[in-house]
Amino acid sequence: MPDRPTMSLTSTVLGTPDPRGLARFYAELLGWPIETDEPEWVTLRPGGPGLSFQLERDHVPPSWPQGPGDQQMQLHLDVRVEDLVAATAFAQSLGAQVAEFQPQDDVRVLLDPAGHPFCLYVAG
Repeated sequence: MPDRPTMSLTSTVLGTPDPRGLARFYAELLGWPIETDEPEWVTLRPGGPGLSFQLERDHVPPSWPQGPGDQQMQLHLDVRVEDLVAATAFAQSLGAQVAEFQPQDDVRVLLDPAGHPFCLYVAG
């Protein structure tokens, strides 16, 4: 096997029909600064790996929970919070929706403005 080249994960990328709008949502939710702000590409960089948002004109939100033939959820973000009720209300005030299906009492599944599921949870 060849020597491992230097590699660093810099970002998780979410597709959206509105990169700037979704970036503003997560910037407010997480308190992260916007670093790059272009019409088709926006990045958030908190000082380490961040989030990026790319334009996908034909974006199809994943289904939660997935049913037969539905667009599959390929990833989701987990966000640790101190107060699940307060954090859920704050996320909703920014435009998130609480998903109808909630598989756990101590986790809240929400959908961001582009329909990507993400979880809020309290660390035990």
